[in-house]
Amino acid sequence: MGRRSRGRRLQQQQRPEDAEDGAEGGGKRGEAGWEGGYPEIVKENKLFEHYYQELKIVPEGEWGQFMDALREPLPATLRITGYKRYPEELAWHTNLSRKILRKSPQLEKFHQFLVSETESGNISRQEAVSMIPPLLLNVRPHHKILDMCAAPGSKTTQLIEMLHADMNVPFPEGFVIANDVDNKRCYLLVHQAKRLSSPCIMVVNHDASSIPRLQIDVDGRKEILFYDRILCDVPCSGDGTMRKNIDVWKKWTTLNSLQLHGLQLRIATRGAEQLAEGGRMVYSTCSLNPIEDEAVIASLLEKSEGALELADVSNELPGLKWMPGITQWKVMTKDGQWFTDWDAVPHSRHTQIRPTMFPPKDPEKLQAMHLERCLRILPHHQNTGGFFVAVLVKKSSMPWNKRQPKLQGKSAETRESTQLSPADRTEGKPTDPSKLESPSFTGTGDTEIAHATEDLENNGSKKDGVCGPPPSKKMKLFGFKEDPFVFIPEDDPLFPPIEKFYALDPSFPRMNLLTRTTEGKKRQLYMVSKELRNVLLNNSEKMKVINTGIKVWCRNNSGEEFDCAFRLAQEGIYTLYPFINSRIITVSMEDVKILLTQENPFFRKLSSETYSQAKDLAKGSIVLKYEPDSANPDALQCPIVLCGWRGKASIRTFVPKNERLHYLRMMGLEVLGEKKKEGVILTNESAASTGQPDNDVTEGQRAGEPNSPDAEEANSPDVTASCDPAGVHPPR
Repeated sequence: MGRRSRGRRLQQQQRPEDAEDGAEGGGKRGEAGWEGGYPEIVKENKLFEHYYQELKIVPEGEWGQFMDALREPLPATLRITGYKRYPEELAWHTNLSRKILRKSPQLEKFHQFLVSETESGNISRQEAVSMIPPLLLNVRPHHKILDMCAAPGSKTTQLIEMLHADMNVPFPEGFVIANDVDNKRCYLLVHQAKRLSSPCIMVVNHDASSIPRLQIDVDGRKEILFYDRILCDVPCSGDGTMRKNIDVWKKWTTLNSLQLHGLQLRIATRGAEQLAEGGRMVYSTCSLNPIEDEAVIASLLEKSEGALELADVSNELPGLKWMPGITQWKVMTKDGQWFTDWDAVPHSRHTQIRPTMFPPKDPEKLQAMHLERCLRILPHHQNTGGFFVAVLVKKSSMPWNKRQPKLQGKSAETRESTQLSPADRTEGKPTDPSKLESPSFTGTGDTEIAHATEDLENNGSKKDGVCGPPPSKKMKLFGFKEDPFVFIPEDDPLFPPIEKFYALDPSFPRMNLLTRTTEGKKRQLYMVSKELRNVLLNNSEKMKVINTGIKVWCRNNSGEEFDCAFRLAQEGIYTLYPFINSRIITVSMEDVKILLTQENPFFRKLSSETYSQAKDLAKGSIVLKYEPDSANPDALQCPIVLCGWRGKASIRTFVPKNERLHYLRMMGLEVLGEKKKEGVILTNESAASTGQPDNDVTEGQRAGEPNSPDAEEANSPDVTASCDPAGVHPPR
């Protein structure tokens, strides 16, 4: 109880490496009126300087440059959503701090552009060094990935992008399970992930140091899920973030690192246990302190007894400047007392200082660890924050486990069951969740535990296809109680009208459709990949799922009067579109401009080709598809798929405001503003002569949440302010 609750509190400390709202600064705050009038924090900490000078993590002769860089504001960086390596023109580094971007009148339009494109999921505002760990994971689309301490989610979004490297594959074989111990931060994580509209992401809420072992169904039998890639970006003291979180200057003490070391080691150990043989785990911190960095890695390598090894990644990110990991370090208490080895630590200090904090004494063992393969990024080398990264590869199962499956690739014929030995074999090893969440099965293998758990579930009152929150007896719930995840049964009468209306392809994976209610009308339908469906169905009793799935259909008001009660949702249209064979209207670039700048344009305003396709369609939801014309290089050269509504005499789009602005920018239109009463988006082309809209709309409708697709219609699609019954993502 004591250790776990302390661990939970420590994990809930905000990890500052991705914090967007942290203090910024470094310049004179009074030099410009828009900089604000907060008292300046003195960027001095003698204990910090004494500590790191003694440890010699900075090359000789560079200490002055190191400290000067720490006192400068951190430059703003952004990443364009894409699937290639950075910096191949997909990650951009500015010479401006985030505060200047937010406050400078001269940069107001640029800042609005950044905010809008970030909300649309087209760019991510992320610190440069924070981009490194996902790149070193070397993710492939079939990999099963665990992000252990994921909030606020910038690295998670990178992982999702890598899964979708092939845009022509709507459902990659792999998935990302993103975990965080802080229930509130999980919702921030959901919001970040939702921007990318992926069916392959699941957000869960657990203590990372004891995250449960999950099971999956393989050819009718339950097996333990081992991950191909694990990101272990642990909570840390954050002294590498001094450039943007300037409170660290006055709060820094070695006590932070001493308190976090044990938690970091437990999280890393739990990650190593759940890694598949041949898999890769990246351990990272935004701390420069070897107690949180090399000491954790050395202890983990030592207890693994050869099961883990540090990978040499020196050539994987060409252009990155880094310092090799150190092999010797000392431990200092908060009052400045140094210890070089465990034997010298008095008994009164044993609760604060642990033997795992010191480097191994055996020179041969130390050399075999290759701690120099760790990467430490110093702020003055490339004008970044400070960071530490280590890449671990699993060669065999951990010594307290028996044999386990090999790295999962395209097939899994060679899987073998895993067996656990008593949890107290190694110091600091987290308690095995199977002992917490199910009856004790001492001396049995994981496969037997899985079968026993399955029997328990089958004997209970669990409904088929319903994945609800775990019972309180098995796991204490923190935060909000989530609605269940209910998969649509094969014989559900709800689906055939949808299938007929949109002429869905026979290959459409209808078994992957789910909703968030067990009673009453189903308001929204979500879709997950078949692999995440497997995880959900087999682990609802041991896992607290915050969110998963991408919204693909929303119910209309009085929808039964149309041929189909459900309209398409823009959030999931790119996933759904490959399976739709009906109600598709091909539009020109001029049509797209009109549809995105006017709320309900009449047919006469659109091209004759568009009208000829729309006139014979029944009223209801439609797909609007723009195909680029390679013969016209001046036209937009990427395809666009939009959700729309065919009304009695007009067509409208169901596209969130920021996504509209994104497409208009891509077509070379500068957005000047909106006529709020009339729902018209003013552009540099339309400012001089904008036609009156056909119908008045409210401001909420312009934000992509309309109530009436056509003023002439008595029935309208239901798009309420909270389209998701779980209320899990904030309004866009």
